[in-house]
Amino acid sequence: MPGRAPSRTRRFRRGPDPVAVLAAAEGIAGDLRDGLAGTGAHRAARRLGRLLGGTPIGLGDLSGSVAWAGAPPSGLDDLVEHVVREALHGESPLRSGRLTGVPLHVRDELAGVLLLHGPVTKRAIRVSSRLIMNALEHGRLEASADQAAEAEMRALRAEISPHFVYNALTVIASLVRSDPERACDLMLDFADYTRYSLAGHGEYTTLAEEFRAVETYLALQRAVLGERLRVQVRVAPEVLAVAVPYLVLEPLVENAIRHGIEPRAEIGTVQVRGEAVGNECVISVEDDGMGMEPAALEAILAGRGEEGSVGLANVDRRLRHVYGSWFGLVVETEVGAGTRVVVRVPRFQPGVVAQ
Repeated sequence: MPGRAPSRTRRFRRGPDPVAVLAAAEGIAGDLRDGLAGTGAHRAARRLGRLLGGTPIGLGDLSGSVAWAGAPPSGLDDLVEHVVREALHGESPLRSGRLTGVPLHVRDELAGVLLLHGPVTKRAIRVSSRLIMNALEHGRLEASADQAAEAEMRALRAEISPHFVYNALTVIASLVRSDPERACDLMLDFADYTRYSLAGHGEYTTLAEEFRAVETYLALQRAVLGERLRVQVRVAPEVLAVAVPYLVLEPLVENAIRHGIEPRAEIGTVQVRGEAVGNECVISVEDDGMGMEPAALEAILAGRGEEGSVGLANVDRRLRHVYGSWFGLVVETEVGAGTRVVVRVPRFQPGVVAQ
């Protein structure tokens, strides 16, 4: 019998753990949220160095300052400076001895340079630079989103109706002589209202603070509208400590009065309720005013409503962003039958803490 060929043991080089790679990529994205000049650049360099088996990694910003993973390679100061300078002016990787510099671009703009010291493959250079550039772009997108959210909140604060402010101050002025004590109380209410609506706040507050702001606003509106406005506010004590995004209730109440009660001559009622339902807090704002067409409501929630209706869309977006798509506003309305807006939020949500 012919002899059997000797068996051959095939050895495969084991690559990095995919889960570890994904975790590192996520960590690098967080580290570089503030860019290459931020405090997380050193951490990002260390994470990338570990992925490459301990290769010394440096991340340089546009000023030429380099954040190294650990101590920078000794005796290479002049070479590092040369490679950083040349890489920042080039379009492709630059290799000088054992040092490689890769220009990093984000949205066609130069963001910095990646330095690798030691023997590295072209594939490692390409993948590493792409990972860093993706992390930098992610950071810019998050920063842009934060700026947009801040701008939207500023718009919401600036949406205080000049008509309401004028009427409130006019009523207060008319009471200065005839009823100075009531005028003083209303002026204090007005001061509290503007303080809460316009002053700087943290991202979250408590429902107790939100209901306090609502009651202040309603006190001023009752002074302006007189007998035309009736108000009912009922809130269960167990939900007062629930943390919610700042300024989510007052815009709903303001919308009920401005678009439901004010346009008509009859007496109107606004009811505000808050209660615990299982693990959720349910708040409703209901008026028996004008109501609206479903198409008009859809346009408002999509941010295409008339001027002065940004409040509903703003609140809906922020609720969905914080709690998920299931926790947006639920609005029930019909022309001539009033409007009911319902807000559901978890009584306890990780990361949502009143400040």
